Amino acid sequence: MTASDHKKAYTQLKAKPVKLAKFIKHNKPKERSCGIALKKCKRCGRNGGHIQKYGIGLCRQCFRETAKKLGFKKYN
Repeated sequence: MTASDHKKAYTQLKAKPVKLAKFIKHNKPKERSCGIALKKCKRCGRNGGHIQKYGIGLCRQCFRETAKKLGFKKYN
């Protein structure tokens, strides 16, 4: 189930509180304690290609855009 379908179901079930509670119980996103889904980019929110070294917390695309501002040099 995608996020958009999840929100559509909420609006449809608002008139039926018992069915809404059951839907929420069985279909809410799982609480994560570890893994790739827990680490998100601080700028854009992506999960993949995450750089955690030095406490940066950015995905690789955002790191490339902001590396000069952070003080990193590109060596050829």
